[in-house]
Amino acid sequence: MPEVPPPAPTGDELLKVLSALGNPHRMRIVAALMESRNYVSALAREIGMGRPLLHMHLQRLEAAGLVVGTLELAQDGKAMKYFEVAPFFYELTPHVIARAAATITETADRTDRTPKEEAK
Repeated sequence: MPEVPPPAPTGDELLKVLSALGNPHRMRIVAALMESRNYVSALAREIGMGRPLLHMHLQRLEAAGLVVGTLELAQDGKAMKYFEVAPFFYELTPHVIARAAATITETADRTDRTPKEEAK
C-alpha cells in the first residue's frame, strides 16, 4: 500500500513549529536529543546552558510537538523528566505555506506580534 503523506499543518501549527525552531538554542537542543534522550540536568551540562533557560526552551519545543517529555523514577526514587525528539516531518513549499496561511486564526496573529506592534 502506498504511504499516505501527513496532513498539511494548519497556519497556527506551522507558526508554532517555525517559531520554536527559529532559535539557535532550540535547534541545538533538538540536535542533541537526536543523539539520545536525556534529562534536563545532563542535557544542560551537555549543551552548556543553565537549567532554567533550558527548561524554558524545552517547554517551547514540547508545546510545538517537536520533543516529548516523560517523567520517570530513578533508582533512588527521584522523579526525573526525560526528553526525546518526537517524530516529525514538515515540508515547506509555497503551496503548503499558502494553505496554512489561509487557516491562521486571529489569536495566532495577535500572539506573534511584539509589544511595540500591539501598541499601534
